[in-house]
Order: sequence, then C-alpha cells, then structure tokens
Amino acid sequence: MPSNLGPGVKAAVFAQLTDAGRAEQVAQRLADGIALGVLQPGERLPSEPELVRRFGVALITVREALGILRTAGVLETRRGRGGGSFVVGQGGDQDDMLAARVRRLSPMELADIAVIFGALASASAAAAAGRATEDEVARVTRWLDAADYSSAAAARMNQGGFQLELAVLSQSPRLVREQIRLQAESGSVLLAGLDDEATRSDVRAADRRILRAVQRRQPGAARSAVEALEQALLRRVLASRIEGARQEVSDGRTS
Repeated sequence: MPSNLGPGVKAAVFAQLTDAGRAEQVAQRLADGIALGVLQPGERLPSEPELVRRFGVALITVREALGILRTAGVLETRRGRGGGSFVVGQGGDQDDMLAARVRRLSPMELADIAVIFGALASASAAAAAGRATEDEVARVTRWLDAADYSSAAAARMNQGGFQLELAVLSQSPRLVREQIRLQAESGSVLLAGLDDEATRSDVRAADRRILRAVQRRQPGAARSAVEALEQALLRRVLASRIEGARQEVSDGRTS
C-alpha cells in the first residue's frame, strides 16, 4: 500500500545528511521513516546509487546502513528482476502495543511529551507563517482535505503526516529533522487518543485553523491554534489512559 503522506514528508526522510559518512545516520533516518509510516511495508527503497545521491554519502556507507536494517529485521533484499531493498512489516497489533505504551507512562510524562510536541509544532507554524509560499500552503491544504481520518489508525498516520508537513512548510531542515526524531521516538503516544471520533474531528479542525493562520501570515494565531491542538490531544490521551487502566482492572476481576 503506497504512503498517502505528502511529497514533502518523504523528501525530508531522504534529505542529505549534515554529517556525511556515517552508516548509522542513514540507517536511523530510514528506520524513522519506517516507524512513521512514510515508508510502508512492501515498499521498495530507492536504488543504492539513488540513496547515495540523496543522502550525499558514499556507496559503502549506504550498503552498511542497509545491512544494519536487514539485521534489525525491518528490511529485506530481493535479487533478480524487480529486486531491491523492501520494507518489512513490523507485525503485531499496533493498537494494543500503543495502548500498552500509554499505560506505562505517567500523566506527567505524557504532559511532558505534549509540551515538547507543542514547542516544536509552534516553532514550525510560526516559521511557516513567514516563509511558506501560497502554493505550498495550498498543496498541504488539499492534502489535508483528502486525508483519511475515519479510523484511529488512519488518523494517527495522517496527523503525524500533517505535523511533518508543517515542519516542511517552515523551510527549516533542522525543524524537519527534529519533528522526524520526535515522532519516531514518542510522537505516536500523543496520538493514541485519536480512537475517539469526536477528537479526530476536533484535531482536523485545529489543523485547518493552523493552515489558515499560516496562509494569512499570522504567526501568533498559528501558535494559538497549535496550543489548542496540543491540549486537545493531551486531554484525550489522558482520558484514554484512564479508560485503559479501568479496563485492565475489569479484565482482572472477570478472569
């Protein structure tokens, strides 16, 4: 299944490295793209020469990085016609894994993740309000209008994609890199509450307000819209955590 995230997001994954020559950096960038769903199970990576060109590293570095990912079990290499390096599915029930991760975090830890998310998204939105072109904002607006928020899984992928697109609009490679790193490490946690239909609707509306503020060159309004988004996500993930804990207690009593 091809990724339905915007082209700016995938371009960010394959952007040139600032410290060329380290296989671990290439492997981490690709692993982050896989973790975020930008690179999906079954998808073929660009050829080795193309990866060399995009990352700005040596061929031996690319090959070593691919070897790291094969050892980790997230890539497989196929020979012959139609061969190449392909993303391997991570397996398991991702919803259950995410719910378990949320339950392991304290409310303070979840609030801390929300603060970091808000700071990064606010910086991206404010920068985008001063730098993004009308065509770029229009492209992301069209993408958001077409994005699927009908289920929790689709909403999490597309909301993560929106946050990345916002960083791309900022025209700041550093903000893009930090957004990729944040989402790969803990971004999905804050999106656990998107299992609630009303929250999905509120979040999408907040995304639209952010884009309108960016389009109107209003950094203050963009920051305020991001803050509202951050609080909506945090409230719902905290409620989801409580609901999950209650369910665990109930399951324990009935087992």
